[in-house]
Amino acid sequence: MKLEDLQPQGAVRGILPDGLVTVVSTEWHGSDALTLIYRGPTGGVAEEVLYRHDEPRLTLVEAGRPWSFDGDGALYRLVAEAHRIRLAHLFDPVLAVHTSLVDPLPHQITAVYEEMLPRQPLRFLLADDPGAGKTIMAGLFIKELIARGDLKRCLIVCPGSLAEQWQDELYRRFHLPFEILTNDKLEAARTGNWFLENDLAIARLDKLSRNEDVQARLAAPDAGWDLVVCDEAHKLSATFFGGEVKLTKRYKLGQLLSGLTRHFLLMTATPHNGKEEDFQLFLALLDGDRFEGRFRDGVHQVEVSDLMRRMVKESLLKFDGRPLFPERIAYTVPYKLSDAEARLYKDVTDYVREEFNRAEKLANDKRAGTVGFALTILQRRLASSPEAIYQSLRRRKERLEKRLRELELQQRGGALPAVIAAGPDLDPDDVDDLEEAPENEVEEAEEEILDQATAARTIVELKTEIATLARLEGLAAEVRRSGRDTKWRELSRLLGEIFTPAAFGESVAEESAPYGSGPLPKPVPSPRQKLVVFTEHRDTLNYLARQIGTLLGRPQAVVVIHGGMGRDERRKAQETFLHDPMVQVLLATDAAGEGINLQRAHLMVNYDLPWNPNRLEQRFGRIHRIGQTEVCHLWNLVADETREGDVYRTLLEKLEEARSALGGQVFDVLGKLQFDGKPLRDLLIEAIRYGDQPEVRARLTRAIEQTIDRPHLEELIDERALAHDAMDTSRVARVREEMERADARRLQPHYVESFFLEAFRRLGGTVRQREPRRYEVTHVPAPVKNRDRQVGMGEPVLARYERIAFEKDLIAPAGEPLAAFLCPGHPLLDATLDLTLERHRDLLRRGTVLVDERDPGTRPRVLFTLEHAIQDASLLPSGERRTISRRMLYVELDADGDARHLQYAPYLDYRPLAPGEPAIDALFGRPEMAWITRDLEKTALGHAIATVVPGHVGEVRDRRLSWVEKTRAAVKDRLTKEIAWWDHRAEELKAREHAGRPGARLNSQEARRRADDLQSRLQKRLAELDREAQLSALPPVLLGGLVVVPMGLLVAMQGKPAAALAASPDTQASAARAREIVMAVERGLGFDPIDRETEKLGYDVESRVPGTGRLRFLEVKGRVSGADTITVTKNEILYSLNKPDDFILAIVEFLPDGAHGVHYVRKPFQREPDFGACSVNYAFGDLIARAEAPA
Repeated sequence: MKLEDLQPQGAVRGILPDGLVTVVSTEWHGSDALTLIYRGPTGGVAEEVLYRHDEPRLTLVEAGRPWSFDGDGALYRLVAEAHRIRLAHLFDPVLAVHTSLVDPLPHQITAVYEEMLPRQPLRFLLADDPGAGKTIMAGLFIKELIARGDLKRCLIVCPGSLAEQWQDELYRRFHLPFEILTNDKLEAARTGNWFLENDLAIARLDKLSRNEDVQARLAAPDAGWDLVVCDEAHKLSATFFGGEVKLTKRYKLGQLLSGLTRHFLLMTATPHNGKEEDFQLFLALLDGDRFEGRFRDGVHQVEVSDLMRRMVKESLLKFDGRPLFPERIAYTVPYKLSDAEARLYKDVTDYVREEFNRAEKLANDKRAGTVGFALTILQRRLASSPEAIYQSLRRRKERLEKRLRELELQQRGGALPAVIAAGPDLDPDDVDDLEEAPENEVEEAEEEILDQATAARTIVELKTEIATLARLEGLAAEVRRSGRDTKWRELSRLLGEIFTPAAFGESVAEESAPYGSGPLPKPVPSPRQKLVVFTEHRDTLNYLARQIGTLLGRPQAVVVIHGGMGRDERRKAQETFLHDPMVQVLLATDAAGEGINLQRAHLMVNYDLPWNPNRLEQRFGRIHRIGQTEVCHLWNLVADETREGDVYRTLLEKLEEARSALGGQVFDVLGKLQFDGKPLRDLLIEAIRYGDQPEVRARLTRAIEQTIDRPHLEELIDERALAHDAMDTSRVARVREEMERADARRLQPHYVESFFLEAFRRLGGTVRQREPRRYEVTHVPAPVKNRDRQVGMGEPVLARYERIAFEKDLIAPAGEPLAAFLCPGHPLLDATLDLTLERHRDLLRRGTVLVDERDPGTRPRVLFTLEHAIQDASLLPSGERRTISRRMLYVELDADGDARHLQYAPYLDYRPLAPGEPAIDALFGRPEMAWITRDLEKTALGHAIATVVPGHVGEVRDRRLSWVEKTRAAVKDRLTKEIAWWDHRAEELKAREHAGRPGARLNSQEARRRADDLQSRLQKRLAELDREAQLSALPPVLLGGLVVVPMGLLVAMQGKPAAALAASPDTQASAARAREIVMAVERGLGFDPIDRETEKLGYDVESRVPGTGRLRFLEVKGRVSGADTITVTKNEILYSLNKPDDFILAIVEFLPDGAHGVHYVRKPFQREPDFGACSVNYAFGDLIARAEAPA
């Protein structure tokens, strides 16, 4: 063709590699070049300069031009379905739920789909209680963003102990292949920057916060992120104390991450430490402008409901309205040391106290802190077991003896006096980091510190300490040999009560409020129960494993989990405990306190009590979590007449008093307890060092009583409910109703399965059914296999698959091979979609003719597929404006210009023209078709602009403007006050400087610069908010179109008698009358029916079950008695299979005498039709035989 042939509205091939373009206009530059402005297949306008040498690659399309309606009907249906599945999130409002291996609960649905997804961009704090399933919420959010094309790069930042759990959960449940950052991977990166090479990454919090080199790579210019998720985000906190802000390394990391990402999600169950100043510093990570600076007008709470969501355990409900979590109760089990144990306790405690006092006199504060930490380890092991203290004393003595030999050797060699100390030095921040580090790291650090840290300054002092340790080791060995371990004896008695059905009498729980308060029934003894026992130390764990195995008579009845085990070993132990009926006890260190779910058990013993009360809730949370059905019982073993034991016993007794009054929620605020402003650890150290003084003991008791008093706990519980969101039964019913509706309309599994089997075979693939709805893929064609480089999240397309399945329940049936779950996002399906669209996308705008077999009329219709988007004025890195909402719809036009919207895929209910039926030219020669011209495109677009776009824009604008205005007011208020304060401060400093008294730390120019910077920030942020509020609707884009020819017109053109079609049983009786009859029946049954027929949803009547949120979906068919068949469309069949338990085929049988009968057929269809089928005829008599009376 020649360049001169490029005329407006012409269809041209050769501009884009995979489709036709429509010429908008041309602008000539001389006689051999022009600028072509064209519209692509997705509706976007672009331009290109063409020269004479480009003419050979261009083709002007005559046949097959847009809206020629001469495309292959069967292929059109396939390509239209590929396009719909590619944009599945526009048709399935909870796509991630249906394509992930999760069954989310009401509070998880509302968090993701009501709170998080509508916010663009997301800056949010998800602060639900422990055990609420925040990982599942984050996974659903990530998967939804990927489906919307809004996420390519995602970084998860979490404590080291949770990194592998995050990786497992995201892959196992959501098929998201995240990589964990390690030192080896960092060094082996091909580009020198691992973050650039991995779009889905998990990094350990302390790995990032402590290493500036890693932070530099993280902040590289091209390494931006679409979403950063910070788990246990309270660890990023800063503190406001004494008028100064202390920014920790972790907080500075949070500030860095906040600036590197568009979407920023913080997750923590403990966002508020009780200090409003610290909480607002924490929220500044989400919006630094809104929470800038200090409290210029006093400390006050801020309204943050648009930035965070918090739900507490007691308010979480299941879909049936029952509480999600059962009650929980803790018991204190005191035991008294034997004489030998008491002597060992006294002597070791005296040693610890003396060494503490010596450490305080050291000039090196870090060394003093390290020695103090070592001594607390020793004291905790003393309380743990004779085995633990014996092994610890022995190892410490041996390491110090080795150090002594080295020092004496150096001295004999004439070396300078050696430093006694060895090993690491810890500052308070390091100690805090160890509190939160993975258990294997903690154990290694504790062993190193315990074995090496000493306050001895000379060789003589070191020899004295070694002698003391030798004496203490002897005492510990004596207790160990004697076998008189009173703590173990108490546990063995407890095990007898738990596993022997005779001990506890029946007791009845009293009904009382709040939930979980008052007396609760003790567990009924049974040998089939499962018990979790927590200890802090590996030596004690090994000791208990031997003791319990011997007591139960079966060593294999005990499994263990500790930090030294690999991930696979840990998971195997967990699965064995959960599923092997012969395993009764799980012995665990705090490696099981985070990230392991043990809700198969409801009984727990704290053999060792942690010095961090947060760990108590973490441990309890292992069994008190989603899926737990029994009341949870916890026993805490506490030594009487020991200093730390007395403190802990007072604390636990006060907690039980509070639980009786306030319910189980008291356990949720343990991590926030401060005693006279100090953590529990400091209180216990004080008890060990000074507990022999009566006034100290009294003060410690008073501190506990004041902290655990009811008003203070109620205050903490109220703070915990900050930005509190509740799930009452009416809200749960609403969520359930929406979920039921979404389930009925979902594309996964049946629509996806039907499409894939047809499209994959057309591409040359080989797939065979091996079990019902499970398939083996024996050959993947090379074009599909190689497409994985262009689509998806980097996972490969395999050469073959032993099994694939489309239904979650069919992935791993018993005794069958594991199947790959084929859903949107799986590389094999994505590659099939991509290739199908690339090869045949032209067909959508070219159009086709399909036949409606159920329409006896002669008036054709035109069906258009449209897409509509809304943008704000914010710019993407590419320079394009950001799309914030998108809709896709089907509009059907008739000869009168009337239009109606169809909600599902109507083309699936129509079939292609069959051989022998009138050809395209003959059809378009009919007068009934004369109104179908290319001008219809304008009619369809005009209809969409007039009726569809305003509603879409209004819905998005209302939501967006409320958020923007709330943020704008908060930012202006905070920054204006801050600017005014710095202005005033600059004037004050200027006056002092003129008076000859300059400020030591700040001068007037610096204060003025600070005010100017804030003013600039305010203007910039307000401009950003203006852009976010400036919404604009893009013109709707016509993606495809087809002509729907009624069967009646074909019959008339073929010269068949019209009576033959009119007599078809499918056209008998009034459909509206049948629906009215069925709705009256539903009302009589106590349901609340709504007629949905005009919405074309795939069913006719939606019937509510009052007060529950449950829905019944009824497809209504009216037939005269004795009819031969009932015709059901493909969409009706697939909707019924999506909701098999709630879908009813309601048949209204019109009798000769004018009466009627109503028959309900449940689970009417067993299998979806082949992709090519548009409807199925069922024998009327067979359906009536299977029917039952309405109920």
